Amino acid sequence: MNAAKNAANAADRTPAELLRSALAADAARPLVTYYDDATGERVELSVATLANWVAKTANLIQDELAAERGDRIALLLPAHWQTAAWLLACAAAGVVADLDGDPAAADAVVSGPDGLERALACPGERIALSLRPLGAPFLAPPEGFTDYARAAPAQPDAFAAYDPPGPDDPAVVVGGRELSGGRLVELARADAAARGLGPGDRLMSLMGFGTWEGVSAGLFAPLAAGASVVLCRNAERLDEAGRDARAASERVTHFAA
Repeated sequence: MNAAKNAANAADRTPAELLRSALAADAARPLVTYYDDATGERVELSVATLANWVAKTANLIQDELAAERGDRIALLLPAHWQTAAWLLACAAAGVVADLDGDPAAADAVVSGPDGLERALACPGERIALSLRPLGAPFLAPPEGFTDYARAAPAQPDAFAAYDPPGPDDPAVVVGGRELSGGRLVELARADAAARGLGPGDRLMSLMGFGTWEGVSAGLFAPLAAGASVVLCRNAERLDEAGRDARAASERVTHFAA
């Protein structure tokens, strides 16, 4: 069974295909476990749950933002489970996710609370994420923005791109480096192999999403390997004993810091 699952995964050439293979292999297994050590939040998302958020977000991108293949969305977001959903949704819709990109040069912008003032420079649609526990909405939606937590749940649970992207289409810009969907998958597989990640492994990442290394460790390498990630934000607030206890409770097998 594992060999068959791995063979199907080896044929994937885009991030959307990686997620589809993960769903087919074991939709119920944990994929992203998120901690915020500033708020005490812990959220665990199975493959199916994350895929549902991805579908709703991709529908929001395609139908509400009217974004087309090749458009760019600046993501002013930290390492967070909702950022993972946006990265995969942009890839599914054929839209380029520009992490910490220039809002003024983007077709749309998605921002957390810390980036709202900067995001106002975007001439297109603006989406705001509260990043509150459990994906709660803003208590008062920021002026000039659509509240993601109010807009996304109304979207369909299944997504089909009007103009599906291929492996040669650009998918993400991180640290000023643009990667096509195919190149992203290749690098994620290479990173997973270098870390020794395999099906069932659990990688605990303390890295941000400002570099490819952080984005790979925090999402794409575990996804490509059939593994899962324990994504920790504000982990500097956690002492060594706390990190060791978390690693033990989460059955962590690999680390990225």
